[in-house]
Amino acid sequence: MAFPQLCKVRGLCGQNGICVYTPVPACACAPGYEIIDPSDQSKGCSPKVNLSCDGQKVKFVALRNTDFLGYDLSVYRFVPLGFCKNICLKDCRCKGFAYWEGTGDCYPKSVLLGGVTLSNFGSTGTMYLKLPEGVNVSRSSFPHSQPLGPKYGPNCNTTNNISIADFLDTLNSGQSISKFLYFYGFLSAIFLAEVLFVLLGWFILRREAKQLRGVWPAEAGYEMIANHFRRYTYRELVLATRKFKDELGRGASGVVYKGVLKDNRVVAVKKLVDVNEGEEEFQHELSVISRIYHTNLVRVWGFCSDGPHRILVSEFVENGSLDKILFGSGGSQNLLGWTQRFNIALGVAKGLAYLHHECSEWVIHCDMKPENILLGENMEPKIADFGLAKLLNRDGSNIDISRIRGTRGYLAPEWVYSLPITAKVDVYSFGVVLLELLKGARVSELEKNDDEDVKMALGRVIRLCSEQLKSDGDDQFWIADFIDTRLNGQFNSARARMMMELAVSCLEEDRVRRPTMECVVQKLVSVDEVSSTPTGGSEEPHSTRTSSLISY
Repeated sequence: MAFPQLCKVRGLCGQNGICVYTPVPACACAPGYEIIDPSDQSKGCSPKVNLSCDGQKVKFVALRNTDFLGYDLSVYRFVPLGFCKNICLKDCRCKGFAYWEGTGDCYPKSVLLGGVTLSNFGSTGTMYLKLPEGVNVSRSSFPHSQPLGPKYGPNCNTTNNISIADFLDTLNSGQSISKFLYFYGFLSAIFLAEVLFVLLGWFILRREAKQLRGVWPAEAGYEMIANHFRRYTYRELVLATRKFKDELGRGASGVVYKGVLKDNRVVAVKKLVDVNEGEEEFQHELSVISRIYHTNLVRVWGFCSDGPHRILVSEFVENGSLDKILFGSGGSQNLLGWTQRFNIALGVAKGLAYLHHECSEWVIHCDMKPENILLGENMEPKIADFGLAKLLNRDGSNIDISRIRGTRGYLAPEWVYSLPITAKVDVYSFGVVLLELLKGARVSELEKNDDEDVKMALGRVIRLCSEQLKSDGDDQFWIADFIDTRLNGQFNSARARMMMELAVSCLEEDRVRRPTMECVVQKLVSVDEVSSTPTGGSEEPHSTRTSSLISY
C-alpha cells in the first residue's frame, strides 16, 4: 500500500508549523515559536517574542533541508547569502528567507506557512528564520526528518533465522493457531473495508459524471484543478452571499459580490455573467490561479462549477480597489500618502514580474488598471481579476489573441494595430498606472486640445516629460508641479523622479524599448534603498514658475 507524502499538503501544520517525517508525518513548531493548541495542530504556532519594526535587534537561525511553501515577498537570482540577509533585515514584513547555496536563489517570506523538512531536499536548501536576538534556541528544538528506508520498514537484505520446522512446530500450538487466525482475520477485514471503500467511491464518481454529462464539455478538466482548492456548490454560495445581494463591483467578465462562508471567512464571490463566453475564461482562470501564489496577487480559495454556473471564490480585500481611494473625493481622511503610493507601485510591479517571469506558467494579465488593484488592511496592493489573463509560451513566444482585451486609456498600441501580444502590454498599462499614482487623477482627465483625444494628449504629456527628464539636471520644480497637489509637497523627489522615468519608458510606442517588469522592480527597489525618507514641503517647495507640462 502506498502512503502519500502528507507533509506536502499546504497548511497541514498551520502557520509557523513545520511538518516532519519521524518517519510518519508529524507537526513541530519552528524554533522560537510555541504551539497554539496541542489538540489541533492545524492552528499552528505563535511566536514566543514578536518581531517589531522599531529597530529591534534580530538574528537568523538556519534550518537545513527546510522550506516554507509560497508567500514569497520577491525572488532574487544569483545573489550571495549576505545580500539575502540584508533584504530580509530591511523589510519589516520579512519573517525569514529560503536560500539555495548552489544557485544563489533567495526567497524572502512574508508568512511562514506550509513548512516542511525533508531529508532528500539536499544540503543546499536552507531556511533562515528571522528571530529577536533575545530568543534562546536550542538544537533540540530543530525539526529533524528521518529518511524513509529499510530502518523503518521490512529488511529484505537479511535472512530469517526461523526454520520451516520451527514454524510448523509453532502452528501445533493452539495458542499460536488462534493468534494466527486472529492476525489473518484482521487482514481480511481491512481488505474487505478497502474494497467497499473503492466501490463506494467509484459509485459516487459515476453518479456525478452522469449528472454532469452533456451539461458542460470542459467539466472533466476541472478534476485535477479541484485537488488544489475547494469546490463549492451553487447553493453554498447563494447562502454565503445572501442570494448575491451585496455587490462589490463589476468587471469585463462578471460581477463580484461579498459573502461569508460557513467558517466565517469573508470572501469575494465573482459570478460570470456571460456563460457562453465565460466558459473559456473560467477554465483559464482556474488553470492559472490554482498554480500560482504571490503576496501581491489576490488569493483564490475555490470555485463553483454547478450546472450552468461558473463562479470564483477569492479572499476579500478590506480596502477595495485603488481607483476608489486614489480618485475618490473622500477628503484627506482617505488620501493616499506618498509612501503608500510608492509601495503600491512597487507591489504591483512585483506582482506583474511574478506573473511574467517567475510563476510556473508565465501569464499576461491584459487588463492592468486601478480597478484591478485591490488594497489590503495596510494598503498593500494585490492584483485581481485574471478573467482576461493569458498564458505566455515558456519559450517567450507570442500568443494569439483574436480580439482586443483591456480598458480604454490603458491599452498598448499593439492592441490597436493588431500586432503580436506579449507581456509588454502589461508594462504599458503599468506606465499609465504610475502616472495616475503620481498625479492622483485619471489619464482620461488630461487637459486636451480641440483636435486631441485621450491617446494623443497622453502622448504629448509623455514627450514633454521625456524632454524635461533629459534637460532639467538637478531642477526638480517641474516634478513638484506634476505631483498630486493634495500631498502639499510631501513627497520624495528621488522616488518621484524614478517613477516618472519608469512611466516614460513603460509608455514607449515601440514595445521593444519598454523595460521588463523585472527591470522595473530592480529600479524601484534600488531607489527605495537609497532614499527612504519622504521630504517635507519646506524641503521640496512647489515651483513658482510656470511649468511647461500640460496638467490634468
